[in-house]
Amino acid sequence: MIKRFLLILLLVLLPGVQAYGHALEPGFADVRQLTSQTWQVFWRKPDVAGRPMAIELQLPETCTPRDGPEPGFDGSAWIAAWVADCPGGLSQGTVAVLGLSAQRTDVLLRLQLLDGATETTRLTPDQAEYLVPEQPGTLGIFTSYLALGFEHILEGWDHLLFVFALLLLIRDFWRLVGAITAFTLAHSITLALAALGHVLVPGPPVEAIIALSIVFLAVETLKSRDGHERLSERFPWLIAFAFGLLHGLGFAGALREIGLPTQDVATALLAFNLGVEAGQLAFVSVVLMAALLLRAIAPRVAAMWRVPGSTSGAVISYCVGAIATFWFVERIMSF
Repeated sequence: MIKRFLLILLLVLLPGVQAYGHALEPGFADVRQLTSQTWQVFWRKPDVAGRPMAIELQLPETCTPRDGPEPGFDGSAWIAAWVADCPGGLSQGTVAVLGLSAQRTDVLLRLQLLDGATETTRLTPDQAEYLVPEQPGTLGIFTSYLALGFEHILEGWDHLLFVFALLLLIRDFWRLVGAITAFTLAHSITLALAALGHVLVPGPPVEAIIALSIVFLAVETLKSRDGHERLSERFPWLIAFAFGLLHGLGFAGALREIGLPTQDVATALLAFNLGVEAGQLAFVSVVLMAALLLRAIAPRVAAMWRVPGSTSGAVISYCVGAIATFWFVERIMSF
């Protein structure tokens, strides 16, 4: 008799226990910065007896919209996602979970900034609001964009291949220094102009022409002969400067996707450009050290591919040209 009573009691209480268990599941809010003033929001609310928990995520007053759309059920929780426009950023703004004080659960809030920095906090019924810390100062912006520029150039295989082609073409050290300096100056100019909105050029054509610039250098390398310096070898800085203007537009496209901080545009531009230059110099250093190592280990091989018109040098130039041609065709097809 007692066993039957306990079984009946368990069957009566089980739905309530399950609903209560669901109510104790935490909520989750992921707010990720897309540009200097836009944020992507992912909002997950626990399920309570087949309905979303009565809590709402609310962004600071400067954001539009502050609240997201109606959530949809994914089988375990209720989720919603939207993009908010926050002209002043989230700094010193309050992110709140309305209705959380009446619940018996927590909400995990994660903020991810452009530079990759992440802030995570736990909102509770007793503390349902979070004051976003002040945005980083000049030094913080400088270091963040310096790292972004460095990472971007090392991920930009077309830019690195162009620099590598310059190394193949120019055999005189000081001419090489002049060419790299001209390339840096040129892409710094167009990077600043395009990032500030003074020059607007569609991205796909720029990327295609950048691929063509590599093909041009590969062809010039193949035509190189002892005692017959071509224009590109006599005045490599001129070629580097002209194509550097195009490469700067490519850098600017990436920087526009990242966004510039409204409070310190000049610092961010300078830092990003210095980061690009640092990555470029790091790449050149690695290539030159590899060449020196090859010269020490296999001097004949090293001397062979550095001779203008040699078979080894031609193979490398053909490989560079083939890769750049593939990129050009691929980018043309994507128009």
